[in-house]
Amino acid sequence: MAASTSSARVTLFEDIFSITSLNPEGKKFERVNRLSATGTTFECDLLLDYNCQIYHLHEGEKMTFVLASTLNLDGSPDDHTSYNPTTNVNTMSRGGGSFDRTLADNYEYVMHGRVFDVSYGKDGVVEIAISFGGLLCRLTGDQRHLSSILPDMRLYLLVKKD
Repeated sequence: MAASTSSARVTLFEDIFSITSLNPEGKKFERVNRLSATGTTFECDLLLDYNCQIYHLHEGEKMTFVLASTLNLDGSPDDHTSYNPTTNVNTMSRGGGSFDRTLADNYEYVMHGRVFDVSYGKDGVVEIAISFGGLLCRLTGDQRHLSSILPDMRLYLLVKKD
């Protein structure tokens, strides 16, 4: 679970989650699954909607789940208004330059969203709700591990299977 030196500056939260169920309340949308998972290190609970037509996860699998403030490996902030994965493709096709690597290169599924609710419960438990263009995420756990995630924050969710 150790983050590389370059990505440690941009990572707000990272854990390996074990998927406990898919669509626990029944399937609502054709292209969306909702997974329920438990963190193996920080024991956070996760409910996550994702596009199941482009990314496949199964009950019992483990996945690395990361929330990051930027995709830039040097930690420089994103403008959060645009992302062009082909920025350097034209330069490459003309024989010059190289692709700028980003944190997204290390993951299989990436979404951009905004924190829309942070609720503090008793015993130091916090529940964070994030919307990724209508795909929802709810992360619940000890506020010591989730203190870097603030209301109205724009962030990236990155996932890869373990």
